[in-house]
Amino acid sequence: MRWTITVLVALAELGHLAWEHFHGGVVSHHLLNRADLPAISNAWGAVFLPALAWFLSGPVLRRAKTRRAAKGIAAAFLGSLLVGVALSVAFTHGMEDVSSWIFLGMLLAGLFLPVYRGEYVLGFVLGMTFTFGAILPTAAAAFVAIVSAIAHYLVRPALGWLWARARA
Repeated sequence: MRWTITVLVALAELGHLAWEHFHGGVVSHHLLNRADLPAISNAWGAVFLPALAWFLSGPVLRRAKTRRAAKGIAAAFLGSLLVGVALSVAFTHGMEDVSSWIFLGMLLAGLFLPVYRGEYVLGFVLGMTFTFGAILPTAAAAFVAIVSAIAHYLVRPALGWLWARARA
């Protein structure tokens, strides 16, 4: 299954790059959308996205042992895919306020949902790849994932410990 996911992601990205090639050339994106900063070509996605899919699908597939777990993983993937698409559409249509609210909503969701998991990261990155390439969405997803992991592995246990101490 891991190979299947990786090959599907690779084929989708190669299709995306072929489409760009025949419609004006492969696009490059400037960091922070500023022309004075370096640009990153979407062509890097041909290498980066399959590697990301391979890397993230291992832990995801290990957790997908039961039907219920697989459904939860699929729902998380699709939800984050839709968030990535919504963020891309809002940005493309010049709705910076909506883009900001979506991103802040992701950060807030990361405090309650484990968006550091691979299905969330991969769904979000794939949802934004057509608009922004692979590298910039991965950086945004990594930031949100780090905040979520800190919340789940450090802040929540610390609050639980404090609550237990306060009740004792």
